[in-house]
Amino acid sequence: MEELVIRDAEVVDGSGGASYRADVVVDGGRIVSIVQEAAAAGCQRPKARRELDAEGLVLAPGFIDMHAHSDLALLRDPDHSAKAAQGVTLEVIGQDGLSYAPVDDRTLAEVRRAITGWNGFGDDIDFDWRTVGEYLDRLDRGIAVNAAYLIPQGTVRALAVGWEDREATPDELDRMRRLVAEGLEQGAVGLSSGLTYTPGMYAKNAELTELCRVVASYGGYYCPHHRSYGAGALEAYEEMVALTREAGCSLHLAHATMNFGVNEGRAPELLSLLDKALADGADISLDTYPYTPGCTTLVAMLPSWASEGGPEAILARLADDDTAERIRHHMEVIGADGCHGVPIEWDTIEISGVSDPELVDHVGRTVRQSADARGEAPWVTARRLLLQDRLGSTILQHVGHEENVRTIMRHRVHTGGSDGILQGTKPHPRAYGTFPHYLGHYVRELGVLSLEECVAHLTSRPAARLRLPDRGLVREGHRADLVLFDPRTVAAGSTFEEPRRLPTGIPYVLVDGRFVMEDGRRTDVLAGRAVRRTTR
Repeated sequence: MEELVIRDAEVVDGSGGASYRADVVVDGGRIVSIVQEAAAAGCQRPKARRELDAEGLVLAPGFIDMHAHSDLALLRDPDHSAKAAQGVTLEVIGQDGLSYAPVDDRTLAEVRRAITGWNGFGDDIDFDWRTVGEYLDRLDRGIAVNAAYLIPQGTVRALAVGWEDREATPDELDRMRRLVAEGLEQGAVGLSSGLTYTPGMYAKNAELTELCRVVASYGGYYCPHHRSYGAGALEAYEEMVALTREAGCSLHLAHATMNFGVNEGRAPELLSLLDKALADGADISLDTYPYTPGCTTLVAMLPSWASEGGPEAILARLADDDTAERIRHHMEVIGADGCHGVPIEWDTIEISGVSDPELVDHVGRTVRQSADARGEAPWVTARRLLLQDRLGSTILQHVGHEENVRTIMRHRVHTGGSDGILQGTKPHPRAYGTFPHYLGHYVRELGVLSLEECVAHLTSRPAARLRLPDRGLVREGHRADLVLFDPRTVAAGSTFEEPRRLPTGIPYVLVDGRFVMEDGRRTDVLAGRAVRRTTR
């Protein structure tokens, strides 16, 4: 007898088609049968060792978070309710060009310092891996939800070239090609870049094109955080489209927003650019989070020249008064590339987390508010934070536009990604609320998307991008990564004031046919594993 039958569920199967009522039978981690309208037709109803009454609930494929920063959280926090409670059953990590494999001892130490604000320093983690394959093996020991990995181009460059702003030598480029190929052979699904983060931003397009050729040869995709989301946003999008087309590589645009005042109302221009490329045969997808503020680290706002050489070099420049004044002028007057070419507005920069507990009174305030409370200029406050927190401060950047968010999420190649940084006292609520916020706010309350369409954006579309033939749909033979939610009550519990509140209306989540959420509570099941690229 099979393990589980989910009775009388309203199945929204991820295809975008109309929902239907059915009994769904799960056994051995897969969906083994779907019996539609069995009760109404008087058919023999399937039986199993356990029966779950799903009356009033929608059954959908588990949600796929196409842009996650859980690289250490999956290892540190077996509970991982931040994602499991949202119905997320697969996360794509290794984002924005910086993560923890492939590395050597030196590069690992540098990367840990550089992205402390994203993931913490990792004092509680045993970094017993160096290669991509070893990191994926570590995930296979058991995690809350599944995870796929993108090779981080900035980390690869740090390993092969260093943190200097210069072109790679032919030998260094060859080594980067080999590192990317090895990571793909070991199971990575593609390559990410952070082209406003060091050292990835120092790569010229010719270098990126060569790495994308390698990615294309393995059937992977390129996921760039491109060179500007501000003053040069459209040009930066166009640059990535042209680069990947030259390389013959699939493109997935990370957190595809149009932010800052210069881009208000300009989302249709972005979509027109993408539609033209798609009509010409380009393979493009994108992800967004359903909120207007962005989230990153305070150090990311600095100009690239101030970040050359890595974290210790940054701290040395900040400690020097003359150099610090140059940094301030570049940020406040010229517009640093770290701030997307737009002069920084300190009243839009909210401190969301710090590494040093002595600085916690800054959290929840904008830099300008903290500065005003101390009777000093905003840059004085920001500089002190960067130095005392050793670059570990995270920020919310309130620069988005609601009409752009809604316009982009309607597009046919759109998928959902939380871009959720889990560090800090007051992280962005998207880390805990992205997927129920889509379903509750943008589907039920605003009607921006239909329920069936939204579920397709969050399930089958990302599964297709990841080339996972047995995920993303409720189909016989597919993996039993499933979520059951109440369409009348599903909502993000997280807010900007209370960002770690869990969602409502998502009582059940299954990973590999096992309940990781049951009756709205996290179980002790660790059914997640690394999801590896399996075909060349």
